[in-house]
Amino acid sequence: MKRLAKGWKNIHSDSDDEFSLPTSSDFQPMDTEEQEELVRSLERSQAQQSRFWRSVFAGLLCCFVAFLIFSIHGQTTMPWELRYHAYFMGEIESWLVIAADWAAVLVCSLAIAGLLNNSRSRRRFLWFSCCAGVLLAVFWLYNMLKLDKFRWDVIWLPLGPLSGAGFCLYVDTLLNESSEEVKKLRGYMYAYKSH
Repeated sequence: MKRLAKGWKNIHSDSDDEFSLPTSSDFQPMDTEEQEELVRSLERSQAQQSRFWRSVFAGLLCCFVAFLIFSIHGQTTMPWELRYHAYFMGEIESWLVIAADWAAVLVCSLAIAGLLNNSRSRRRFLWFSCCAGVLLAVFWLYNMLKLDKFRWDVIWLPLGPLSGAGFCLYVDTLLNESSEEVKKLRGYMYAYKSH
C-alpha cells in the first residue's frame, strides 16, 4: 500500500497543478505483485472487520442471555416477583414462563453459535434461531393478547430473542456479501505485461 501511495505521489509531483483531476495518462497499470498485495490487504481488513462485528453482536446477545438467566433464577426462586412475569400470573403457569425463558436462551445461543462458528453450518444455526424466535414470539404474543390490557412494557418478551436472531442473520449476510466482493476482486486481477 505504501508503494502505491508513493507511486501516486510521484505521478502528481511532476504535474504543474496539484489540484487538477487525474487524466487517463496519469494512471499506470499495477504489476502482479502490487495487485496481489492490494487484494491481500483487503482480505485481511475484511477478515478483521468481520471478526470484530461478529464479536460485537455476539457480546450483545451474551448480555441478553445473562439477563434471561437472571430472569429464570428470579422466577424459579420467587415466582411472580418480577413485574414483567407477574402480568401473566393468572394466565399461565410458572413453569411455562421458565420454559419460555429457557427457549429464549436457546434462541440467543443458536444465534451466537451461528455468528461465531466458522463452519458451513453457520447459516443453519442462524435460520434455526430465527425460526425458534418466531415460535417463541407467537407464544408470548398469544399470552399477551389474553391479558385484560395489552402491556407494551413487556413487548421485549416476544420481540427480544426474535430481533436478536434477526439482527445476527442480517449481520452475517452483510459480512458474507463483503467477503464475496473481495473474492470477486481477486478474480478480476489482471496480468501486467511490460512492452
